[in-house]
Amino acid sequence: MGESTIPHFQHLMAKKLLFLLTLLEILLCGQSKFMVYNTSQGIVPDKLNVHLVAHTHDDVGWLKTVDQYYVGSNNSIQGACVQNVLDSMVHALLADKNRKFIYVEMAFFKRWWRDQSEAVQDVVKKLVSSGQLEFINGAMSMHDEAVTHYIDMIDQTALGHQFLKEEFGVTPRIGWQIDPFGHSAVQAYLLGAEVGFDSLFFGRIDYQDRANRKKEKSLEVIWQGSKSLGSSAQIFAGAFPENYEPPAGFYFEVNDNSAIVQDNMELFDYNVQERVNDFVAAALSQDGRVNALYSTPSIYTDAKFATNEYWPIKTDDFFPYADRANGYWTGYFTSRPAIKRYVRLMSGYYLAARQLEFFRGRMNSGPNTDSLADALAIAQHHDAVTGTEKQHVANDYSKRLAIGYKEVQFQSLFQVTVYNHLLVNRLVAYCFLAGRGIGFIITGLLG
Repeated sequence: MGESTIPHFQHLMAKKLLFLLTLLEILLCGQSKFMVYNTSQGIVPDKLNVHLVAHTHDDVGWLKTVDQYYVGSNNSIQGACVQNVLDSMVHALLADKNRKFIYVEMAFFKRWWRDQSEAVQDVVKKLVSSGQLEFINGAMSMHDEAVTHYIDMIDQTALGHQFLKEEFGVTPRIGWQIDPFGHSAVQAYLLGAEVGFDSLFFGRIDYQDRANRKKEKSLEVIWQGSKSLGSSAQIFAGAFPENYEPPAGFYFEVNDNSAIVQDNMELFDYNVQERVNDFVAAALSQDGRVNALYSTPSIYTDAKFATNEYWPIKTDDFFPYADRANGYWTGYFTSRPAIKRYVRLMSGYYLAARQLEFFRGRMNSGPNTDSLADALAIAQHHDAVTGTEKQHVANDYSKRLAIGYKEVQFQSLFQVTVYNHLLVNRLVAYCFLAGRGIGFIITGLLG
């Protein structure tokens, strides 16, 4: 290229560059047609407030064992890694103080918590105190409501709540049973109102019942789990309009083929506003009155109570559960009877061993009831004692129970030996009471 042509070439390039910049400006300005949703604000009166609840449903065993789910191994069966979810949750919340997240399964969170440094633990505690991270349900697992015993449900819930109280000084306000296959009235009052929950939310109800409730606008009810206890057994309860999955196109899984959210404004396919519009449209038909906000079930519950609405009363179960015609989920009431029996047997041993441990006093070292308590809590999961898990996962549940039982045996044998020596010296002192008609209640829960 000759020297005389260089200025002309530069002039053409400058014109082309100016054209491209002008075109880019037009494209960017053209995006102003999309409604901007400010998720940093709270509830706005006189608008349709869409509560965006970020959550993760982490099965405490199902297709993979509880440990495989936690570390993300055996992904040929299912791609899932709970510790990555929790790691990324912390970074995401720190990146935007308006974001909120809820977590449910303490069987996983306790594992993750022990792995964290003091610095990370301090950060998480601040996220909890600020309300960005909220613990919902708070039990070790999301227990089944049909084949579990109420003692086991209470124990595994108390175990998770105890951890939260000791580490964070908080008590969960909301029940969150989004995946169990039907729901019992016992859950409403004993594991709901009596626990102190303000509300209870769930996902699986009979498909015909759901359709009817959507038509009658009665997905939300006051659930009175006990007729005899009256209003003290009532809790605000809500069934989801669909299941607990996100709207179509927003799964965000590694193997999902939905359109990604392209948030790099330097690229031509920037689509944040489009995807936000799609999300809000999927959540609710927009008519200009939509206000979307990051929220939690607690915030939603408070908002519902503030309206002073009246809801219909429900007094019975949400059983049986069917997801389609002739698709009744009732086989699990009796499937894998061996593990069902094993769980009940171990529950009795745990109760007896815990009583011995209480009377003797907990030892600073050596065997204790913790392993069996943890194994039983995990076994109440809705894919454990139900028998809906894979065989290798069922084996894992049984193995954990066996290990816990063995440890309890050592602990109980030691304490019984100690008490045998103590009782020899005490029998003489108490023999004179034998003729005074003292009654004894002997409870046998080993069978």
